[in-house]
Amino acid sequence: MSQPRRNARCALLPSLLVCAAILAGCSEARSPTARDGGVVDAARLVAAEREPGQWLMDGRTYTAQRFSTLDQINEHNVGELGLAWYHDLDTMRGVEATPLVADGVLYNISAWNIVMAHDARTGELLWTFDPEVPREWGRYACCEPVSRGLALWKRNVIIATLDGRLISLDAKTGRPVWSVQTFDKDWPYSITGAPRVFDGKVVVGNGGADLGVRGFVSAYDADTGEFLWRFYTVPGNPADGFENEAMEMAAKTWTGEWWKLGGGGTVWDSFAYDPELNLVYIGTGNGSPLAWPHRSPEGGDNLFLCSIVALDVNTGEYRWHYQMVPEEDWDYTCTQSIVQADLEIEGETRQVLMQAPKNGFFYVIDRRTGELISAKNFVPVTWASHIDLETGRPAINPEAHAGVDPVLVSPGPGGAHNWFPMAFNPQTGLAYFPAYEHWSVYALDPDFEPRKFRSNAGWGGYTGAALEKRMALQKEAAARERTYLLAWDPVKQEAAWKVPLPRHGNGGVLTTAGNLVIEGTTRQTLAIFRATDGELLWEMPVQSAPVAGPITYEVDGEQYIAVNAGWGGGAAVVERGQGIELPRAPARLLVFKLGGKLELPPMPEAEPLPPPPPLRADEETVQRGAKLFANTCAQCHGQLAIGGVKDLRFMDSQTHAEFNDIVLKGLRQDKGMASFASLLSEEDVEAIHAYVISRAHEDWGQLDISP
Repeated sequence: MSQPRRNARCALLPSLLVCAAILAGCSEARSPTARDGGVVDAARLVAAEREPGQWLMDGRTYTAQRFSTLDQINEHNVGELGLAWYHDLDTMRGVEATPLVADGVLYNISAWNIVMAHDARTGELLWTFDPEVPREWGRYACCEPVSRGLALWKRNVIIATLDGRLISLDAKTGRPVWSVQTFDKDWPYSITGAPRVFDGKVVVGNGGADLGVRGFVSAYDADTGEFLWRFYTVPGNPADGFENEAMEMAAKTWTGEWWKLGGGGTVWDSFAYDPELNLVYIGTGNGSPLAWPHRSPEGGDNLFLCSIVALDVNTGEYRWHYQMVPEEDWDYTCTQSIVQADLEIEGETRQVLMQAPKNGFFYVIDRRTGELISAKNFVPVTWASHIDLETGRPAINPEAHAGVDPVLVSPGPGGAHNWFPMAFNPQTGLAYFPAYEHWSVYALDPDFEPRKFRSNAGWGGYTGAALEKRMALQKEAAARERTYLLAWDPVKQEAAWKVPLPRHGNGGVLTTAGNLVIEGTTRQTLAIFRATDGELLWEMPVQSAPVAGPITYEVDGEQYIAVNAGWGGGAAVVERGQGIELPRAPARLLVFKLGGKLELPPMPEAEPLPPPPPLRADEETVQRGAKLFANTCAQCHGQLAIGGVKDLRFMDSQTHAEFNDIVLKGLRQDKGMASFASLLSEEDVEAIHAYVISRAHEDWGQLDISP
């Protein structure tokens, strides 16, 4: 069957032919008929609402509502939807990006920041650019080498790479125009969030709090890459002085020597921008170390962890903040979607920000002043009983602050709602997002020794009675977990409807004037629900879970829906801990339209999992390996070796044979597993290997390992 270039590939040319001397990469214009496209300038971005056929920025407009007024595809004809074209992304890694569409060209970004441009109508591949991210940098990304998107400015496409480069590409050819390095590589920073363009400025954050860094957000000139301003989200060493009054204020809420591991607060995903107020809103992340007592031993709120901070877009100067989680102790982040709307509340129209962060509360905040208007939990919450509307502070449950004795807390570090984009439909007045009733066990590790470039949770220490209690509580946690697509009324602060879904990791959300809510599910389907009541209207198996945010656009009078389907990232790290992941196809970009007839190829056959090798180490070695694993490996491979990017309990015989060389010599560096020789000795690796084998034997008989 003829298929519209579904297997198109960009042949890699020598970099000196196509790339700037300062860059490594490749780019090739594939079609002389590629559209030139229009100029995506500041005025066009501000007026994006007037172009419903385009998708010019991450949230479609600066409101970030992910709402489209297109209604050619609607609740009455959505049953006629089918696949129009698709593109294989050549990766089994997670793909989390929201594509962009401008003037008939669709721009997409995959794992390792590989960028593609397609004819948005036919899927023809126009060009590809590979920034050649060093694969060893993957060890500094908590949840795989993902990218959540890109930005458009004038005739350029702007990307932010995992290793910290901000690169502007010619939108017609994919050739680099300029590149700047945004962080010091002496610290384990990474970038997985999409850069945003606000008034000719590229604003970008970074991740790395789990490994020990100091969070910040920076702005660069979108035309030249010139550095403009930087705002740190946590204070540095007071002995060095403070960058501004905001940092001096924040330092009063910290104790100990937090600056030695940065403090955290990384701005790893969400931004918002109000052009009328000239404010950019940044959502900040968790602390470093993650455990509050190890980070700030005499207590304190620890500003600006898990906060929304408003900055002047021209200068980066502090304007206001609202902290959602003072005393942050649970890996809660406030980097989730920040959505703007004008809502009528108690008879008054309020200009608001809405956010449903990991901590389980839905917040409505005045975007002019930062005043809390309302907050209500949308899942069961035990870390706090409520939010005091007079003070804006949570009533924190002191028992949720873990000691060495394990405690069960909700939400857990996976979050009640993580990065998966939220949508808001102004016609229904409802916000839509995947919710997760997540429970987890926390305990302080009394032997914790913080170190840069390695996991700095400060949790763990599960041995003896603590380990037995942890395992019992974890079974209770698993029994309580629920996932669903949630429609939330932000004015009434209550659920309008919810649709149960089988597994955590359901995707970002798009809503349209066709009375539709569109979401990828962990049933490995793309599903469409009626926006008013949640009735399932259409669902198609797509061979992988589309965790990314879908978009819709229009070309030549025809409406399309596009989404990246590539299971992985943080959702997979959490979900793989519940058992064996489903068989899946490699990641793809999928594009649908009414009357689409294309079919996906058959799924590859799943291979049976191998049993673990015999355990030959003594218990002392296994316990030593357990502590090393918790501090060095759990970041990517899961607590108690459950799940993670690769579940080490189910290694094949070749991987077991090469285990030492993989860890110490970087044998699989090309896959993102860099050498740990600077952190571990050969004896350390032998102990870790023994622990992993021990965990495999413990769990083997309890899991469904059928393919």
